[in-house]
Amino acid sequence: MKRRSTKLVPEMGAICLVTLVFMFIVPLAVASKENGKSSLSTYIVHLKKPKGVFAQAVDLDGWYRSFLPVTIPGQRTRMVFSYRNVVTGFAAKLTAEEAEAMKRKQGIKSVWPEKVYSLHTTHSPDFMGLQQSLGFWNQSNYGRGVIIGVLDTGITPGHPSFSDEGMPPPPAKWKGKCEFEGGCNNKLIGARSFVEGEVGPPADEEGHGTHTASTAGGNFVKGANVFGNANGTASGMAPLAHLAMYKVCGAGCSESAILAAMDAAVEDGVDILSLSLGGGSIPFYMDSIALGAFTAIQKGVFVSCSAGNEGPFYGTLSNEAPWILTVGASTIDRSIAAVPKLGNGLTFDGESLYQPNDFPSTLLPLVYSGANGKAASAFCAPGSLKDVDVKGKVVLCERGGDIGRIDKGQEVKDNGGAAMILMNDKLNGFSTIADPHVLPATHVGYETGLSIQKYINSTMNATATIIFKGTVLGKQSAPEVTSFSSRGPSLQSFGILKPDIIGPGVSILAAWPVSVENKTNTNSTFNMISGTSMSCPHLSGIAALLKSSHPDWSPAAIKSAIMTTASLVNLGGNPIVDETNTSADIFATGAGHVNPSKANDPGLVYDIQPDDYIPYLCGLNYTDEEVGTIVQQTVNCSSESIIAEAELNYPSFSILLAESGGSQTYTRTVMNVGPASSSYTYEVFVPTGVDVRVKPEEIVFTEVNQKQTYSVTFSRQKNISLPFSQGLLKWVSAQHDVNTPIVAIFE
Repeated sequence: MKRRSTKLVPEMGAICLVTLVFMFIVPLAVASKENGKSSLSTYIVHLKKPKGVFAQAVDLDGWYRSFLPVTIPGQRTRMVFSYRNVVTGFAAKLTAEEAEAMKRKQGIKSVWPEKVYSLHTTHSPDFMGLQQSLGFWNQSNYGRGVIIGVLDTGITPGHPSFSDEGMPPPPAKWKGKCEFEGGCNNKLIGARSFVEGEVGPPADEEGHGTHTASTAGGNFVKGANVFGNANGTASGMAPLAHLAMYKVCGAGCSESAILAAMDAAVEDGVDILSLSLGGGSIPFYMDSIALGAFTAIQKGVFVSCSAGNEGPFYGTLSNEAPWILTVGASTIDRSIAAVPKLGNGLTFDGESLYQPNDFPSTLLPLVYSGANGKAASAFCAPGSLKDVDVKGKVVLCERGGDIGRIDKGQEVKDNGGAAMILMNDKLNGFSTIADPHVLPATHVGYETGLSIQKYINSTMNATATIIFKGTVLGKQSAPEVTSFSSRGPSLQSFGILKPDIIGPGVSILAAWPVSVENKTNTNSTFNMISGTSMSCPHLSGIAALLKSSHPDWSPAAIKSAIMTTASLVNLGGNPIVDETNTSADIFATGAGHVNPSKANDPGLVYDIQPDDYIPYLCGLNYTDEEVGTIVQQTVNCSSESIIAEAELNYPSFSILLAESGGSQTYTRTVMNVGPASSSYTYEVFVPTGVDVRVKPEEIVFTEVNQKQTYSVTFSRQKNISLPFSQGLLKWVSAQHDVNTPIVAIFE
């Protein structure tokens, strides 16, 4: 297994005008000393839930304030946020000494410094089989009546993606607010800011929130494109769903703001929560996103989160809780082609969003920027090419060195270079991205880069040009898992397979606050960016469609439908590959690539009720208090029927098999959501090194919503040296295939 690098590489996530940095945790409340006293910082305070219910919110606030230090007249209030729905507690400004003292007060469960989380379309609906007036879009009424709450950097209300043409008024249950002076509309029904110190409405200055919101639920916009590329009709996955924006990210995405926004969203009445942000692997009882999400699913709200951009290393996931849909990133079948052609006649695949129509087809001198032996020059670092002769030449630069891809092109341009070929490092392999480069350029894979280097070294007069071919559709190897997509296993719970699913997250076109081209005053502006931040809202929108089509389904049932119907092969009918151009493993794909139409008719679902998680959480060896913090009730694990992690009724199996251990048997209960009278038999694609037995051989249903239970026994074979192996259990009826992925981790 690849081990996680100790060095973050921000360049991998730097796309277009917004920096999608890797997800990591920054303790915001590291107290500094000022005049001998600790400065005030924000802390998250969790309290033991009191017996009874406060009559009014003001009573709850008053109780919260009773825990705060006494303030002198004129001093600013210490309370930052008061939480009423997702957790029992508050965020407050405290010194380090005050925080330590508060931990000793009766009724306090925990006090910790807040963390800062980071941010982790015309063709993607069509790529996934969503077509106007046909199929699943039509059957789900385009998500009409469903409310998607997006936690992000804000939104651009006047963008045509947020037009309310054809939209009904919001449901009567909606209680949200709109902080824009001009108000909202029937598409964008709510907009609030939770960024501390920010005055004014939740306007989007970064672009990220506008992009993710329109991906999830943007309306139809004709003629959407970037630089004339990817031209077509843009829409979100659920184009008639309502949207509510909760701005939580400014300089960063503070934990207290995220928790406050989730608290408000649940009270406002959202059906779906979409969070394209995260903070690495954290115990669930200390993970505010996991805490907020649990209360959300208790109230029937589906929660979708990005997996993170720290791939391709194993164990790099964020948002691992089993009640969250954890989404990895994959490609679509569209590329913005920029083909490098060498003097020896060879051509290679490459991509660039910038497609000049006047770049000469004649061959130009080709040089490698690192020919002088300096690493900085090889990476085309700022200032590194001032003594390198690149004027009028095509320059081969290497990816990496903590330098943005577009910044490398800027260095080539500043020193007179005519064009850039950007080659991947070995880590990123074949994964390329269409960027809005500042000069004629193309991004190529690692093996292609080596071939170009070999050609340069073979001749004294190397030449090249770039042929710009624009938008190309139909790539048969799509979807592919991209290199930056974070991988499992889950470090917090090895018994739960994560990520759950992959969806489109590379070079995704969606709404943007300003014109990327800076040539027009039109409001119809779009941009193409990449990240698991982009794949998450695809799944959020698909969940909205499923909620509209099946309003009685629980969040767990919706997740199950998405996972058990996922595609395991690409458009060419071959196994999905990763950045190495070989079959992607289960810790990259999870259950596979989302297939919305099949998810609408899964046949069977694995349902989980909120209280079913309590025995699972106790099985993680959490204390009663830690489990109680998550489920917001008093828990006594000694009186629970504690279960092993893999015993949770999850739509996958993730098992740890010790060399000296015996067999392990796990049960699953499936509910019939297909024809009343149906029967299923199983097929098993057995993981290498494991013996698998399934009982019974057939499960039979006579009515809708009927439940049946089966068991699977796993045994490790001798002399197995693999770190893990994967397989699949498939329940097959006359109309449905229900896939349940299996991963065996060998201890």
